[in-house]
Amino acid sequence: MKALRAGFLALALFSAPFASAQSTPQTTGREPANVGDAIIAASAYHDSGRYEEDLNAVLKQATDWVLQRAGKTRKPAIVLDIDETSLSNWPAIRANGFGYIVGGNCDALPKGPCGAAAWEQSAQAPVIPATLNLFRQAQAHRVTVFFITGRYENERAATAKNLLAAGYKNWGDLILRPNGAHSYAAVYKAPARAAIEAKGYTIIANLGDQPSDLAGGHAVRAFLLPNPFYRVP
Repeated sequence: MKALRAGFLALALFSAPFASAQSTPQTTGREPANVGDAIIAASAYHDSGRYEEDLNAVLKQATDWVLQRAGKTRKPAIVLDIDETSLSNWPAIRANGFGYIVGGNCDALPKGPCGAAAWEQSAQAPVIPATLNLFRQAQAHRVTVFFITGRYENERAATAKNLLAAGYKNWGDLILRPNGAHSYAAVYKAPARAAIEAKGYTIIANLGDQPSDLAGGHAVRAFLLPNPFYRVP
């Protein structure tokens, strides 16, 4: 990443003398948004506090909805995604420059690289406070909370440890993806919600940071949390 940025700087310096020869930059108009600009914008969105404000706004709507529906529903339940919904991976995201690195160690934070598997096994992802508040409010009103995550079954122990350390306790179930499965999130998350319904629960709210967390129905209402940092199909 440093070398890439240095290359951008060198190119800018080299091009500067020729800028006056062309007052209007020429483009085909067909290229996508610049990745470097997107990284700058996403970092600014997070660091300015606007990300947390937007996150809290959606979670307040969800909390209000759950408290409104809890006493009017037989066997009410909610479903929470984990990554960027219940726990934050921001330390690893920033360390990797928004790239996704599966393997390798994660032992130099805040510097990278930080392997995703090692990061998740370390069980140190910080809590998203407004989600924890929703979790506790739901339980106080006798709403069962289920976690459905894209993490794999072999990460169960570390994931449960991280959730407990973050303050999540006494959940209904923690549903992970089978080891070796490569299906899209919606392909296994929607049937997982259907299985919860088959046990007699009514899922009054389903929360996630990806459209794929919510696709497929099996919830009275869905809440999409902001996440411009990555996309999971």
